[in-house]
Amino acid sequence: MTALILTALLPPLQACSSEPDWTARKCALYAWAFADALAAQGTDGLRPAFLEANEAFIAGDCRTLPDFCAKGRSEVDLLNLLTVMTMNEGMASTFVPFTCASD
Repeated sequence: MTALILTALLPPLQACSSEPDWTARKCALYAWAFADALAAQGTDGLRPAFLEANEAFIAGDCRTLPDFCAKGRSEVDLLNLLTVMTMNEGMASTFVPFTCASD
């Protein structure tokens, strides 16, 4: 009974996709996550091209996916952290902008 009362007091949940521009919101969240992840992990072991690809993705309003692979332990660790952080914000794990094209 208590759970029912507490649930009734909560504001109605709205799907994130119903926001006017969910892509812009996701991009802002990704930019925050990227900065926060770098602050937590640091940049040791991250290639300049890897960092630049992230910055280009954000600068492009997160609308184009670069064809870019994470290489090395530090980049994979950062990519994994970003994936978890963005999923915690309600984004799909595919939002993180790195892919590896098949040869």
